[in-house]
Amino acid sequence: QARLMESGGGFAQPGESLTLSCVASGIAFNMYVMNWYRQVPEKEREFVAAIATTGSTNYADSVKGRFTISRDNSNNVVYLQMNNLKPEDRAVYFCNAILPGTLNNYWGQGTSVSVSS
Repeated sequence: QARLMESGGGFAQPGESLTLSCVASGIAFNMYVMNWYRQVPEKEREFVAAIATTGSTNYADSVKGRFTISRDNSNNVVYLQMNNLKPEDRAVYFCNAILPGTLNNYWGQGTSVSVSS
């Protein structure tokens, strides 16, 4: 069965960097669009970044220029490099896998990121 496992969350001060990882299993990883979302309590989950099977990327305006999404199809991993972190980046970050043209849509359990001075 499909499984997504995030890691790399933690605590950072403003301006610092963190790298999140998401390891996928049970799916044909190279066929999936991989996304990162984030959520804070009492707010809806919001889109952060996406990377297509072609490697093309898309970012939310709030993270453009600071975050970079990448994928390693050999090891079934998607990364989110987060630079110049801000307090408003504090959230639980979720990995998401979507197979275009199907109902295959999987989520990880999330990893928590805290940003505070």
